[in-house]
Amino acid sequence: MKSQQSTQTMKPATAAKKLGVYLPATPASFQEGVVTRAELNELQANPPEWLRELRSNGPHPRPVVAARLGVSIAGLARGGVTEALTTEQIEALRQERPEWLEKERATQAEVRKEAARLKNLKKEKAEKAERAESGAERG
Repeated sequence: MKSQQSTQTMKPATAAKKLGVYLPATPASFQEGVVTRAELNELQANPPEWLRELRSNGPHPRPVVAARLGVSIAGLARGGVTEALTTEQIEALRQERPEWLEKERATQAEVRKEAARLKNLKKEKAEKAERAESGAERG
């Protein structure tokens, strides 16, 4: 089974997504080829200079930009950010703190807060059901 895993290939776009980099900024040799699972693992374990540079300075794909700014991808779009940004551009936005960014960060904080509340509620229900079940077994 292991030999089959190393021969599985993926499109460059999939590999770029897994590596967290913006495909158009990768070398032509990466964009034009296919990437095996073994090659992807090697890139992750021992990133070449171009990959280290992209991860550090960008341009970064929207999911990375959104994460670094603490907003959702949809929030980026609402703020008018539709292109990849460099680390420098991300830092400039953090410094400028435009109104849309502050609003989207607040929205994202509410989303996380609600997700945590729902997770706790689900956990409490499961514990309650477990207690009821163990009580029914004793009785």
